[in-house]
Amino acid sequence: MPSKEQSKKRKLSGLVVNNKMDKTVVVSVERVKKLPKIKKIIKVTRKVKAHDEKNQYKAGDKVILVETRPLSKDKRWRVAYGSGDAKK
Repeated sequence: MPSKEQSKKRKLSGLVVNNKMDKTVVVSVERVKKLPKIKKIIKVTRKVKAHDEKNQYKAGDKVILVETRPLSKDKRWRVAYGSGDAKK
């Protein structure tokens, strides 16, 4: 059984698109998907709500998200760090 240091939590990177909610940011996460039938590579974007405890990230910041326990109906991610840290 893995310890807390060795836990395999998923990480995502994305761009903050909205920070109007209290302690929550909306992050646009982009990934590449291959369509095998037509042999085409496309970019798929989804928006994820993430927990931002100090309200320090603004729209346009690049952030790294870490999977966490459910914090609310929609929030399953927490902001680990991002470009907003360098500004402060």
